Amino acid sequence: MIINRRGRGPEIDYPCPWGYKVIGTDMERLRSAIAEVIQERPHTVTPSNRSVTGRYHCLNVDIVVASEECRLEIYEGLRRHPAVKIVL
Repeated sequence: MIINRRGRGPEIDYPCPWGYKVIGTDMERLRSAIAEVIQERPHTVTPSNRSVTGRYHCLNVDIVVASEECRLEIYEGLRRHPAVKIVL
C-alpha cells in the first residue's frame, strides 16, 4: 500500500487481501451478519478481543477483495447491519 501523491489516501493494488474487524454485542449475530454480507465469497472469520465486561465481541474477517468497489461494498454492508456496532 502506497500513499497517494494527491493526499487522497492509499493506492491499493487489487485484488488484494483485506481484513475487517467487526464489533458487536452478540457473537452469533455477528457471525450471521458476516455470512449475510459476504455471502459465497471465500473468507475466514477468527475471534479477536472481547471487552473486559464481556459485553462486546470482535471478530476478524479476512478476504481477498477484487476492487475498491468490492471492498467498500463489504464495509458498508457490515456497517449497516443491525448486529454490528463498529467496523474497522
